[in-house]
Amino acid sequence: MQDTASDKAYVIIAYDIIKNRARTRVMKLLKGYGLHAQKSVFECYLNDAELDELKMRILTEIDEERDSVRFYRLPRREMARIEILGCGEVYEERQLVIL
Repeated sequence: MQDTASDKAYVIIAYDIIKNRARTRVMKLLKGYGLHAQKSVFECYLNDAELDELKMRILTEIDEERDSVRFYRLPRREMARIEILGCGEVYEERQLVIL
């Protein structure tokens, strides 16, 4: 069964990871899931299974006693309220179309 756009949530992921090597691995991991919006912030569209998988993968990279990764889920109806000052744009989910 293929995911529909309504199955996915807009998730902002922010991290504070002490060790450079772990931080780099998490950043590279997150690039496979969404847009690198700021130095330690990613914007993603994820369904529940993708989010659970991502969390498990991140847990293998971080020190739970010293590092922090936060997941903020926003309902799609709230996306219109996102404001950006300066450069940047809200991450739009790209739709894959197979002809």
